Amino acid sequence: MTSRRPLAPSRRLVLTLACSLSLASAGAARAETCTFLRPIGGDSQNPVVTKRVERPRVAPLGMLLGRTNWNTDFAVERDFTSYRINFQSASTERGVFPVAAFLRFTDNTNIRLVDENVTLQPEESRSFGPFPAVPGRRTNQVNVRVGSTTMPGSIGFSYRVSVEGCT
Repeated sequence: MTSRRPLAPSRRLVLTLACSLSLASAGAARAETCTFLRPIGGDSQNPVVTKRVERPRVAPLGMLLGRTNWNTDFAVERDFTSYRINFQSASTERGVFPVAAFLRFTDNTNIRLVDENVTLQPEESRSFGPFPAVPGRRTNQVNVRVGSTTMPGSIGFSYRVSVEGCT
């Protein structure tokens, strides 16, 4: 019969750290997996959309001549647990971008995720989220709107936007 001796304090610390690192790496292995969503009406090979903020159209001529390019929709073709929006300035000077983003549901309702004026330097990025999926509701699109009639100073600035769904 062998007797067990208690570990010396230094050996106990090493064992505790080893167990903590093992648990941390197991948690990292379960990290989110994110997939870029496909832009609707865009290049199906490129999930990143590049646009320039246009001048707002004035009704009724705006209705005849088309709409602004402020809205970019991304298709949600399967369930995700959360969503992340990636936004980057593609302008050559510092700009203010009026950004709003929405989850749209199959019942034609939506919720607003983002509504803020984002100031970015050239090539600077900003990520929004993660935003959790809404339990009991099926998301079918993520809409990102960049532009506002109350922010005419943003006209002409360019940007890149993409959306990821994560599980």
